[in-house]
Amino acid sequence: MGRSPFPTPPSPATPATPAAPARPAAAAASAPGGRREATDRRTLVVGRGISVQGSIQDAERLVVEGTVEATLLQATELSVAQGGVFRGEIEVEDADLAGTIDGTLTVRGNLTVRATGRLIGKTRTRRLQVEDGGQITGHLEMITGDMPARPAPVEAPVPATEKTEETTPSA
Repeated sequence: MGRSPFPTPPSPATPATPAAPARPAAAAASAPGGRREATDRRTLVVGRGISVQGSIQDAERLVVEGTVEATLLQATELSVAQGGVFRGEIEVEDADLAGTIDGTLTVRGNLTVRATGRLIGKTRTRRLQVEDGGQITGHLEMITGDMPARPAPVEAPVPATEKTEETTPSA
């Protein structure tokens, strides 16, 4: 296989020099923010014309060019290519959508809906970017602040069993 499974768009800040070799896993784990480079992530690519049903586990990056039907998937990055379809429930850090997602999507970071992207169902995201032509149908909720945490326990009043010091008003 001589081609990348899902080409990344060129970045204006990227110089036109050959790519540097991938860093070893130990160096990648110490990357700023604790994130690993895309080349160091466990990646599952579902190619065009391929259908996958069931549970997908331990994939840090999922690239969908075909069809995926999953009940729950947690990953760092989701890319649905043009013509790709994801049906089901998924929770990811970042998502790039040029195909279709039909179901429940939670994105803790950035969600980008490309011009050919279609989002159907219920979506929660912290940041959203929709290109001209991108479609969102259903319920969209923006995540504000920190992700909801468990409420703090309510403290019960302390019983007055200790001896308290009495004061007398001075005249």
